[in-house]
Amino acid sequence: MGKKFRLSMRSRHILEGYSFISIWIAGFLMFMLVPLSMSLYYSLNNLEVSKDGLKAVYTGLTHYRAAFTTDIDFVPRLQSTLTTMLTQVPLILIFAMLSALLLNRNFRGRILFRGIFFLPVIIASGAILRELLEQGATKLPIFAQYDLFEKLNGLIPGDFLENLLIYADSLTLVMWDSGVQILIFIAGLQTISPALYEAARCDGATKWESFWKITFPMIMPMVFVNTLFSIVNSFTKTDNKIMDYINNTAFRANDYAYGSALGWIYFIVISIVLAIVFFIFRRSLSATEGRG
Repeated sequence: MGKKFRLSMRSRHILEGYSFISIWIAGFLMFMLVPLSMSLYYSLNNLEVSKDGLKAVYTGLTHYRAAFTTDIDFVPRLQSTLTTMLTQVPLILIFAMLSALLLNRNFRGRILFRGIFFLPVIIASGAILRELLEQGATKLPIFAQYDLFEKLNGLIPGDFLENLLIYADSLTLVMWDSGVQILIFIAGLQTISPALYEAARCDGATKWESFWKITFPMIMPMVFVNTLFSIVNSFTKTDNKIMDYINNTAFRANDYAYGSALGWIYFIVISIVLAIVFFIFRRSLSATEGRG
């Protein structure tokens, strides 16, 4: 009798992963592949209106060059978006991890508090978030009421203090954007065996040492997932300036060719950022999986 066909553990995990995303792959092929292909085609052409509809005239990379050479609004908005991402994503990850550590403890009413932390994900999104932003609901009035800049200017250099207060004033958005990350961290914390902490206590390890030697390495895959989620969420938020600029260029100014080029430039920038994150986490994830 021939040997039974058996998959290795790694092959089974890969097959399971593809089975989970198979529906997304089918949806992408049916609903997104053609529009994306047309968008790329438009970005390489000038679209002229004719009696037969839009007529494409090939121009190559003209629109891509124009985005960096003649468009005075695109690059500053792109830089602002990248700066916002680089400053808010670490704050979101730190706040989400600290909140998850607290909400994972056994205390009365923790389910209620978990729901409260996740509530902004449901409420403060889409058009509602845009309206809240326009009304200034995300600003903390304490900074304006007590004029902290003038009071602290003598103690802290003005340039550093101004940036510090700007970041502090964005804490509301940081808390609103941390709901999903908190749940992912809680799920990761609950997979850690209590026996590891008991063994660490028997060896005389402090809680601080247990966190850095047990908790943090064990939830590193969750840190990776939350980093990717936070970056993508930051790049696609309602208040994202570059997204508004691309939408206005394509659908309000009806410049579909140039708007498509801006969209693809933005997509390439996001891909580069995500590739850097993959490279940074590659070694730590390999060590976690026992391949380092």
